[in-house]
Order: sequence, then structure tokens, then C-alpha cells
Amino acid sequence: MSAIEMIEDTDLKSGASVRHTEEGLRSSLSNDERVLARFGKRQQLRRGFRTLSAVGLTCGLTLTWITISMTLQYGLQNGGPAGLFYGYLVAWSGAALQAVVMAEMASMIPLAGGPFNWVSVLSPSWCRKFLSYLAGWLSVIAWQSFVAETCFICGTLLQGLLILNYPWYVPQRWHGTLLFWAVLSVGLLINTWLGRQLPRIEGLMLFLYIMGFFGVLIPLIYLSPHKSAHDVFTVFQNLGGWSTTSLSFFVGFVTVSGSLVGVDGCDHIAEEIQNAPKIIPVSMLSSIAFNGSLGFSMLLALLFCMGDIVDQTQSKTGYPVIDIYTYAVGSVGGGTALTVVVLAVNIFSSGSVVATASRMLWAFSRENGLPFSEYLSKVHRGTRLPLFAIFATAILNVLVSFINIASTAAFQAFVGVTIASWFTSFLLASSVMLYKRLTTNESELPWGPFRLKRWGVPVTIVAQAYTLIGLFWSFWPSSPDVTAESMNYSSLMFGGAMLFSLLFWVLWGRKVYVGPILEIDGRTVGDI
Repeated sequence: MSAIEMIEDTDLKSGASVRHTEEGLRSSLSNDERVLARFGKRQQLRRGFRTLSAVGLTCGLTLTWITISMTLQYGLQNGGPAGLFYGYLVAWSGAALQAVVMAEMASMIPLAGGPFNWVSVLSPSWCRKFLSYLAGWLSVIAWQSFVAETCFICGTLLQGLLILNYPWYVPQRWHGTLLFWAVLSVGLLINTWLGRQLPRIEGLMLFLYIMGFFGVLIPLIYLSPHKSAHDVFTVFQNLGGWSTTSLSFFVGFVTVSGSLVGVDGCDHIAEEIQNAPKIIPVSMLSSIAFNGSLGFSMLLALLFCMGDIVDQTQSKTGYPVIDIYTYAVGSVGGGTALTVVVLAVNIFSSGSVVATASRMLWAFSRENGLPFSEYLSKVHRGTRLPLFAIFATAILNVLVSFINIASTAAFQAFVGVTIASWFTSFLLASSVMLYKRLTTNESELPWGPFRLKRWGVPVTIVAQAYTLIGLFWSFWPSSPDVTAESMNYSSLMFGGAMLFSLLFWVLWGRKVYVGPILEIDGRTVGDI
């Protein structure tokens, strides 16, 4: 019997009072354990996260002010300063709407794994099994590519510093791959040897994230010459060679849309958060407001303090932000120091990314959704950590890292896959929620503490419209003159991963996957 079948047999009305015969079991469970039991799940992981550490983890995933800095080249080339400015306002608004929609679902169904559990609970019975399976694979792809993206940025950013400081250095792709592995090792170390201290580490992550922001922003705006407001707010660029400036703007939209992905990360550790139905929405909404503000401030600073736009897009380091820092402070040493701050925060964030990706892998494997699920779903008794899923995440990304040796377009592919899979999983989950809201009496839905009420339908529709725009443009190359080197391989990577998931479904998945598996009988422990 699946957990969903069990839920359908119980009273879903919010606030309903149900009498049960097994009072002993009910009183022996904590509030969080009763939430899990309501969906047929038992507590396996250690609940060490509170509000501050949950917000720290979410900020460590989105890293908006850092991400917007690292991906600046694509936005400068396609859209220019004005395109980045106005595009960011659109993306921030759209991401905020996505966050409130996901916060409502996470408050209702606070299970590790996020979207595939939301889809399982809210879908019609005739398509529930396949849709939840699809949502699970999309989330797995999104977070595994997130790990690859983070490690790739750190590795190639360090190569950029070497180019800046040692003109004789000739970068090789395999150098970047080795550095990729080094950053991945840091994330692996944080999640294994220091795994029990992860909540405290995420609280420290929030502190470093804030201090790093001011450590870069203050020297940047104080020391550099500033452009005029006209140069920032009215200058659009089409350096990619597209037929119109408008088309170029949308191609470069990936820079701003990609900087706000990952706000739902805390939901993937839902079973490690105390009072998850309340804390997860708080973490999502506070992080989108906080990260969005920092990202917007840093973007304005970079646009006002940068030198010639064409020169920046042709940076030898591969990252225009390194040249912007160097130009702003007037020395190679100063530019290096500011870049090291960004690099340090980014490397430290690898712990957050690996944690979230491995929990997603563990949660979906718990339902037999992946190959080798019987191993990936294991939890180490001593540490209460999903060690198999953590090591599998590391191994998978080591294999993915070889793409960098074959193509310099790997970074854009990682970004595109992350956005495409994350946006698609959101579209799937939000569509199911919208359908449920329109076809079911609201009093019969299992609402959590956070609820959109009458705003649910319009907010969801607008969020989906924004998501479709971001999804469509995430697959485009940076210029129409595509070569093997400049091709955006995200469509190939995303399509290949989805094809594999469908083949696995046909050959094996449909036989063993039933949606969330009933581990305990929630009818003995009461409502949320």
C-alpha cells in the first residue's frame, strides 16, 4: 500500500480532530514525527536544522550576488547593462512568486524530496504514479547538475586568477577538471566527516555569505570610477550578433534567471528541520527577499563600476567580474583579493549543494525511483546520514566533470540543465496544485501553516508564465553562429537524462515505483 492510498483513506480536512485507539504510539512521537507519520513515513535522519541554519543553507544554494557576478558575461554580451538591470527585476519578481507557490506546498507536505512528494499527494489517481516519478527525476537532475555547476565555477574561477596573475600560464581543460574534483572533495568532507555538524556549518555559511558581500561591495563602490546612470539604465547590447536587440535580451536572460534558482533547497532537507511545516516557508520567503536584495545591490555596483563593455566580454580570464574588480581597485592584487573572497564563499557553499543533492537522491531512492535504490536509500545508523547517496552524488559528478575536457561550453550547459530541470519540476508541481485547487473544495485540502488563500490561483498562473519564459530561453546558445565549441549542450544533457529516465520507467520503474511507500500506518498517529 502506498502512502498516498493511505492518505486518501483518512480525513484530509484541515484542523479535523480524529480519535485513535493507539494513544501510546501517538504520545511517544514528537510533533515532527507525527507530521511524517501522517504521510506514512518514519523519522530516519537527525533533526538539527532550525530557522537560522535553514536560511543559511538556502542562501548557500542560491548565492545570488555571487552567481550574478559569475555569469555576467552572457548578460553583458546579450542584453548589456540595461538588459541585465530590467531583466533582474523581472526575474526577482518571478522567482518570488515561485517561492510563495512552493512554500505553500512545502507547508502542506513537508517531506524530503520536495516536488515529487507534492505531485504524489496532489495528483489525480490515474496519473499520480507517472507524474510523481517524472517530478522525482527532474529534481534529481536539477540538483546533481547544481553540484556540477558549483564545482565548475570554482575550478575555472581559480584558473582565471592564475591567468590574471601569471600571464605565462596556459590554461588546460583538464586543469579545470582537477580543480572541479578538489571543490567536490570539500563538499564531500563537509557532508561526511563533518556531517553531524552540518546545521552549525550552514549557520556559519550565512555569516560568511553576508561578510563576503560587504567585503566585495564596499571596496568596489568606494575605489572605482563610476559610469553615468545613462550608461547603466539605457544601454542595451547585442554583441552576440542576433537579428534584434530584443532577441538578444532574452538570450541573455539566463544570467538573471539562473541567479535565483534553488530557493526550495531547504525542502529537500525537510526531515532534518525542526517544525518543518513552519520553518520551510519562512526559509524560502526570507531567502528570496534577502538574496534578491543582495543580488540586486551587487548587480548595480558591477554595472556602475565596470570598464568598457566589449573588453569585459572578451576577458582572458573567462570571467568579466575578475577584470571588473581589477579595474575598479586599480591593481591586480586588489582584483585578486576580491575574487578570492568570492571563491572562498563559493567553495564553502559546496557543502550546502552536496547536502541538498544527496538528500534528493536519498528521498527518491526511498520510493524505488532510481537504479540501485536499495543502496541509495540506506541511512547510516551511527551518524544518521544517507552516506550511500552522498558518495553516489560525488561519484556521479566526477563522471560529469569529464564533459569539461571535451567542451568549453560545459559551464553554460550546466547552468542550462539546472534551470531547465528545476523550472520543469516547478511547472509540474504547481500545475498539479493548481488543478487540485480548482477541482477540490478548499476545506478538503491538507493545508499547512502557510497558505495563499484566494491569491493562490493568480499567483500560480503568473509564476508559471515566468517559468515558461525562463525554461524556453535556457537552451539557447550565446550567439547564432554556433560551433562545436559554442553550442549550448544543455538541451542534449537534459534530453539525454530525461530519455534515460523514461527508458528506466518502461523497463523497470513502472514495475517497482508506486509513489511514496507506506513505512508506518499514519492512521494511528493523527493529523498534521
